[in-house]
Amino acid sequence: MRILLVEDERKVASFLARALRENTYAVDVAETGEKALELGTDVPYDAILLDVRLPGMSGTEVCRELRQRGIEAPVLMLTARGLVEQKVEGLDAGADDYLTKPFVLTELLARVRALVRRGFHSGNARLRYGDLELDRHRRRANRGKEVIPLTSKEFALLELLLLRAPELVTRSEIVEHVWDCHFDSETNLVEVYVNRLRQKIDHDRPAKLIHTIRGVGYRLGALES
Repeated sequence: MRILLVEDERKVASFLARALRENTYAVDVAETGEKALELGTDVPYDAILLDVRLPGMSGTEVCRELRQRGIEAPVLMLTARGLVEQKVEGLDAGADDYLTKPFVLTELLARVRALVRRGFHSGNARLRYGDLELDRHRRRANRGKEVIPLTSKEFALLELLLLRAPELVTRSEIVEHVWDCHFDSETNLVEVYVNRLRQKIDHDRPAKLIHTIRGVGYRLGALES
């Protein structure tokens, strides 16, 4: 699951991003409202954490613009003040929830989990292809009646392949979704994790679902004749 964190204070952004990554989220960080609009429009996020006080364009303005562009990702507004007027303004702009600074990290993570679940209720909680199913809410995979145990990275990889199935997913797209920006491009981690996932999904099954497109990436789907 992928989160957009919009926060101009670098120490705060670094702390929150690290905490979210430790809880298996892929995180992109934007320091300005303009960058948030660019990323929020181009990338399908599962949730957006949006600070109200940003240089230039405010978080409220960013939220309003995202909604006008048809972006439906759940938005949690982060505000330094507990003024009712500010909260109402954010909610009127299209935010789903708000959290007043300073906050306890466990509460933030609980709010994020609730936001993500809310997004799933719009119809994308379960991803399926053939007899393979991924329950994004319960973080569980099945192929037929068999439960498939997955690590957090394997889960994120399978999630991306299912979201795009049966289309091709490039190696760079996998890196961005599963490992975000903190990735050593010289390693073969992508290949290692694809092979691990293939062993769990396709091993001892006549119908193979994960296929390599040499030099480009991978796709999940029926074998093309």
